[in-house]
Amino acid sequence: MRSFNDLTELEVLALAIANEEEDGRIYADYAENLREHYPDSAAMFDDMSAEEDEHRRALIDLYVEKFGRHIPYVTRRDIRGAPAPASPRTTILRGIDAIRNEAQRMETNASRFYREAADRSTDAPIRKLLGDLAHAELDHLKTAGEIEAKRLPGERRDREDDAAHKRFVLQIVQPGLVGLMDGSVSTLAPVFAAAFATHQPHDALLVGLAASIGAGISMGFAEALADDGKLSGRGAPLLRGLVCGAMTTAGGIGHTLPFLIDDFWTATIIAGVVTLIELSIIAWIQFRYMDTPPISAAAKVMLGGALVLAAGIAIGSG
Repeated sequence: MRSFNDLTELEVLALAIANEEEDGRIYADYAENLREHYPDSAAMFDDMSAEEDEHRRALIDLYVEKFGRHIPYVTRRDIRGAPAPASPRTTILRGIDAIRNEAQRMETNASRFYREAADRSTDAPIRKLLGDLAHAELDHLKTAGEIEAKRLPGERRDREDDAAHKRFVLQIVQPGLVGLMDGSVSTLAPVFAAAFATHQPHDALLVGLAASIGAGISMGFAEALADDGKLSGRGAPLLRGLVCGAMTTAGGIGHTLPFLIDDFWTATIIAGVVTLIELSIIAWIQFRYMDTPPISAAAKVMLGGALVLAAGIAIGSG
């Protein structure tokens, strides 16, 4: 990997062309992936991609004028310390806010890189070229802000943010909450029944592990096979299944692990405390994401959990 100071003026200009081309393609990817659910943001990234393309053409014209038609292959990944943009595929999976933040980071990093490189350079032509590139990237930031203001006035951005929140609730929170409720509540009866029937923490541990893992697999498949998400808007079935299955297992494992303790009553008391914490988390999620009044959420969850727990203890003690 080379140092930026080792690049010739020709290579610096070639690097600038590669940067503009890569950034423009990334913005075009963002636009294409946002078009269905976030049309205003997609239009904003279309404009930004077009802006990058104009800068690329201007740089190519300057390069051809000074050095000829062949442009050497130089990228940010060949230069030590040069900040490279994140993979568009990874950023897209993280949602609309991550995309907006990454776009701003790309322009800021590019400007900072060229500015710092210009400050370190002692060659006058290279220093001037790097300074011009730094100013060009600052112009990109200003342009991006102007495009966002035009394409995403306050009410449109609020509308897109609200839609993103609803999709997050449908695709992540709801399947996760269903799984957590099933794992935390339904496994209480077999775990505590085994504990009070045998007074052997190890037996309760085995029952709890089997119930938690089995329920996680079952709930994961049930959620994934429920619908393909196209009509309901609930997103990819594989993702929903993984979230639901993982949260189901986590909910059951939580009050099972205390039975690793050899003393029966110590393990049982700690498992009861963990159960209370689990039910409180469920109530908080319902309040936070489902707009359920906190007292109502807590009362329903605690009542259901208490009934299942009591049933398990009664069966095990019978």
